[in-house]
Amino acid sequence: MSEKQETETIPPKDPSKLTFESAFTRRRILASYWLVILLAVPLWWSYTSISRLSLPESRIQALAGKQWHSDIRVHVKSNVKAHPVDAVVSDVARLLKEDLKESEGVSIQFVTDSKSSADTYEVTLNTNVERASLRGRKLTIGMLPDDDAESIESSRLRLASVLRHLLVPPPPAERSNSPQRVVKYSPRYRVSFTLLNEDSASGKAAYTWDMQQAFGAHLGPTIDRLSPLHNFTVESQVQFHAPLAFSPKAVEHEGKIVHGLTHEDLTVFVNSAEWTLSSAVSNDPVLHFVAFIPSKEHDPLYILDDEGHPTTSNAFILPQWGGIIILNQHQPHLNMFALRPIFQTFKTQLLTLLGVADLPPAGIQLDNNEPFSQWQFDALMRRRTMENVEESRDTLLSIVKLVNQIQNMPVGKDVKGDVLGALNALEHAFEVGSSSPMKAFKYSAKAFILSSKAFFNPGNLGMLYFPAEHKYAVYTPLFASIAAPLVAAVVREFLAWKKARREGLAERPKTD
Repeated sequence: MSEKQETETIPPKDPSKLTFESAFTRRRILASYWLVILLAVPLWWSYTSISRLSLPESRIQALAGKQWHSDIRVHVKSNVKAHPVDAVVSDVARLLKEDLKESEGVSIQFVTDSKSSADTYEVTLNTNVERASLRGRKLTIGMLPDDDAESIESSRLRLASVLRHLLVPPPPAERSNSPQRVVKYSPRYRVSFTLLNEDSASGKAAYTWDMQQAFGAHLGPTIDRLSPLHNFTVESQVQFHAPLAFSPKAVEHEGKIVHGLTHEDLTVFVNSAEWTLSSAVSNDPVLHFVAFIPSKEHDPLYILDDEGHPTTSNAFILPQWGGIIILNQHQPHLNMFALRPIFQTFKTQLLTLLGVADLPPAGIQLDNNEPFSQWQFDALMRRRTMENVEESRDTLLSIVKLVNQIQNMPVGKDVKGDVLGALNALEHAFEVGSSSPMKAFKYSAKAFILSSKAFFNPGNLGMLYFPAEHKYAVYTPLFASIAAPLVAAVVREFLAWKKARREGLAERPKTD
């Protein structure tokens, strides 16, 4: 018998009899796949689930209904017979109440004891004072000694007006044609001073300046006075090529051709594409102060009025950006004497940008040793406190609204901690708002920082651009390709098991 014939006589093996092809083995393998998937589900869930810690919504909503309020205490002393204290207080209090708005969050209280609080303002009425003077929180003002009704009314109207402007200055929107001049509050600012030459190659340039000495003499005391409200970082630089992005207008002035800047030119004066004014990398807001020296081609350079005529002013402010002064006459080196008017202009611009109100137009003499009065500082602090409180409260309400609207927006421990910290600081600010203005300001600044930090948390912002539809688009191609063969295998094995069970029942012998 040949080998071929022997091979043909061997019966083929039944695949179901093979160990690795047995139904039991197949089902164990299939079950192991599903077991791995089921065990991986908790791990996948923990990595992909969104943490949404609860926020104190009731406390935040309670703060939303509160109106910020601070009390200002004033003690009046009179050395004028025609103006007794009781009559003056009655008339001035009535005039101030009529003038003040409820939205300003301030009430002025006249007290009888000058030592009732360290923050009490003292007003002394004299007849022999030509100009009002400020020393600390003390105001000395002259009153007309005449006892006729017209003189009395005029003096008290003037006193009420002075107190109104010193204690509660009108908001920046009412004090200026550019209501957005004042920068938004920040605990830290960078102050950058730049000596900017349009084109030093033209032969008209300043190469050095005694900036450090001029800053210490003219702006140092101002920065120190503002240090309880802000921290300042100061930097300076000199640039030798800073071309304008436009050509100044040529006009005739005093028989000569000069160049001028219109109001439209001032708004685009800064050539951001070619000027590098910030030398440090920081997230802190920057206040720029630029001494601009025009090139020989554009010298002299003036600011034009609405009719196109040169004005006497050589400086202007760019709202929330900084201040610029144009130097037509200068030397290669700017010494302390040459920098004095420049830095005095920078000082005025800095105070304007930070929101320090001007003194009343009635003519008030200020101590020469003070960069600005204590009354101005206190008014700025009160306004910044109210702004911080309102901004923090609005930010917390916005966070709650976003969390409720966006279901997949996470609220982690860091966000909840910042929200609670801001909320606690706000509540403390309301508690000490009238008794301690400086503490109230510090609490409001803390609330402002923490609420902004919570709102702009990177974890929150990331989920805003990854809605549920995107998740389905990512997971469907992945899980569908895995689940389809596994589900089909389960169905196939189930059908095979049912078939085998029916065949087994059919082969079982019947019994009576």
